[in-house]
Amino acid sequence: MKDTKELTIMKFGQQDLINMDKQMCFALYNANKQFNHFYSEVLEQFNLTYPQYLVLSSLWDNNDAMTVRQLGQVARLDGGTLTPLLKRLENHGWVVRSKDPNDNRHVLISLSTYAIEQKCDIVNLIQTKLNHLNMTDQEYRERVQEVNDISHRLEQILTTF
Repeated sequence: MKDTKELTIMKFGQQDLINMDKQMCFALYNANKQFNHFYSEVLEQFNLTYPQYLVLSSLWDNNDAMTVRQLGQVARLDGGTLTPLLKRLENHGWVVRSKDPNDNRHVLISLSTYAIEQKCDIVNLIQTKLNHLNMTDQEYRERVQEVNDISHRLEQILTTF
């Protein structure tokens, strides 16, 4: 038997579901805006945007070249966003494009030497700024896991209906 949990207006009260400050969607939307602003301030020192950082972070995590499609899947960026973004990263010396030796139809994206050298500086600055959240490592990991769980549940709902 499946254990299901339900939210009802009766439990929360109709007003709680109407007030923006009590809605999860607004809380996540607002937190997203704040994080985008937070990262923008940090990344502007490196002349990077947040989506560009996501691509670099995906490549740093992978430790190897990735196809454009793989990058899009990992960073959750569509082709219309990713293609010009990669071109700008390449023009600024962050990434290198090359043909996939196994399949000439695919382009591989890899980190430039410059991007590898800048990783520590970027990560250290982000870490320094994140310390102002005044969270322990465990609290931080738990919050990330909670948001990932919500995202996963929403993804399941959207693919079901």
